[in-house]
Amino acid sequence: MKIEVWSDVMCPFCYIGKRKFETALAQFPYKGNIQVEWKSFQLMPDLETSPGKNLNEFLAEHKGISMEQATSMNNHVIQLAKQIGLDYNLDRSIPANSFNAHRFTHFAKQYGKQNEAEELLFRSYFTDGENIDDHATLIQLGIEIGLDAAALKTALENGSYVDDVRKDIQEAQQIGVRGVPFFVFDRKYAVSGAQESQTFLETLEKAYTSWRKENPETSLDIIDGESCSPEGECR
Repeated sequence: MKIEVWSDVMCPFCYIGKRKFETALAQFPYKGNIQVEWKSFQLMPDLETSPGKNLNEFLAEHKGISMEQATSMNNHVIQLAKQIGLDYNLDRSIPANSFNAHRFTHFAKQYGKQNEAEELLFRSYFTDGENIDDHATLIQLGIEIGLDAAALKTALENGSYVDDVRKDIQEAQQIGVRGVPFFVFDRKYAVSGAQESQTFLETLEKAYTSWRKENPETSLDIIDGESCSPEGECR
């Protein structure tokens, strides 16, 4: 069963939601039958990357509030993240346009590394203070998860996966995604926001039950004959 997750690396609740969803999935007895696909959704698409600023400064300017107010708001998010084991350093996080990061995840998807790419992007943005709009940074992240550096460099430089990112964003509009994270279970059920793990688990169970009815397990009608077992017993 497929679960699609619309997300943006610069969304603090997307990382929190990812972790809560993973906690639920770990408890799900049929997790081996679940396929997770990450979808692009871009917050503030016109944002200009600002390596000289951090998120506290950016938030103060963007909302027209004081640095004290911005820091207080971000500290609230930091505490929410800490409750589930995530270490946010928002005073180091660089406000960055996420379009190239989304292209990076589509490249990683072609090699079965999309989930690893998402996790590394979130950590790089919220914990390590990396510029996730920078090609050199993305290439280094790709190397960390075993991607081919030369192929990734070429993809980033020649504009590959631009259409894939835009297609995800357009699809989000079509199905009514108004904010992220947004989890879609088998295109029948959806969970919006960083809900508690129990909510994800209950939705998993409900969606999987429905999916299994439509996709029943098949069993073979076996005619027995002489054969050898894995233990080496032949009869």
